[in-house]
Amino acid sequence: MAFAIAIVGVIAAGILLYAYRNMNYDRAVGRQIEASGFVEKQVALPDGTVISYGEGPEGGVPLLLIHGQMVFWQDYAKVLTRLSEYYHVYAVDCHGHGKSSKEPGKYTAKAIGRDLIWFIQNVVEEPVVISGHSSGGLLAVWLAANSPGDVKGIVIEDAPFFSTEPGRREKTFAWLDGFRTMHAFLNQSEETDYTRFYLERTYVRHFWGNGWERIVMPAARRYMAKRAGKGFRLWFVPPAMNKAFDLTRCIQNGNGSYDLRFGNAFYDGSWFDEFDQEETLFGVRCPSVLLHTAAKYDEDGVLLAAMDSEDAHRAHRLMPNDELIDSIRSGHNIHDEKPAFFADVMARFLRRAE
Repeated sequence: MAFAIAIVGVIAAGILLYAYRNMNYDRAVGRQIEASGFVEKQVALPDGTVISYGEGPEGGVPLLLIHGQMVFWQDYAKVLTRLSEYYHVYAVDCHGHGKSSKEPGKYTAKAIGRDLIWFIQNVVEEPVVISGHSSGGLLAVWLAANSPGDVKGIVIEDAPFFSTEPGRREKTFAWLDGFRTMHAFLNQSEETDYTRFYLERTYVRHFWGNGWERIVMPAARRYMAKRAGKGFRLWFVPPAMNKAFDLTRCIQNGNGSYDLRFGNAFYDGSWFDEFDQEETLFGVRCPSVLLHTAAKYDEDGVLLAAMDSEDAHRAHRLMPNDELIDSIRSGHNIHDEKPAFFADVMARFLRRAE
């Protein structure tokens, strides 16, 4: 009997620990940023546009970090301390994210790129190394091609080259799970909560089968009924899924600082106005590294990644000084899922950039 009770106790403790981790996966972020010595700042451009950013300790070559969509500069929390050993880091919030301006007229690569050139020239005041994740990787390439005198080199972290073009984008997870849903939400008036709207349409439900309607949705409805407008997390799903749920927080809900209209610019393609991806990649002459995760398609031919290996190799061939690191065993957010690997890449790249 005592042995059985002990076993039950161990199992219960394991379940509690599992649940706590799932519900509190991000509690370390604040401590990591505080330990890194980063300070959050804002700067206003001549036209009044505000760019929010985190700046690390002085010393080293300037490094500009450009996050991916729906997150903020703090997304780099796990690597900030390590990167500061080699770089003087500036991590920006892109327009439509965090504490930067929410002006849909600036939700294009060209407009954001021009403002980041101003940031480099007036805040950093010297050429930078750039690392951009996802859509931030697209911006890194745009900056290197359009303002080469301000860029020493770029590290491109799993950017969606070519898969974001018309005819391809409609068969990607990002489109089906995000951009299409954002567009639909912004063009209706019945549902006011984007999180609930998303949950009823997410492409993720395909992977759960009947479990989505029988397990996830009832739990989500109960949670959200008690905490209206607060988003939600589920104790029995892993941190990666709860993070996806957290990403539905937005200014339209009043519970986040991401503007869904930014995602809508990817839906209608306006983000890419005057941005030819092949031409821009060919214009990159500085040293570069392209990081690409292992990609796959589902049974319906939907790309469950930012780009496939063919896209990565095509981008690699267009940049004459590029190193391709392909099929990395990681999810899309390499710097968060494999921080030691990412920091090592950045440390090695510094020698090439200099």
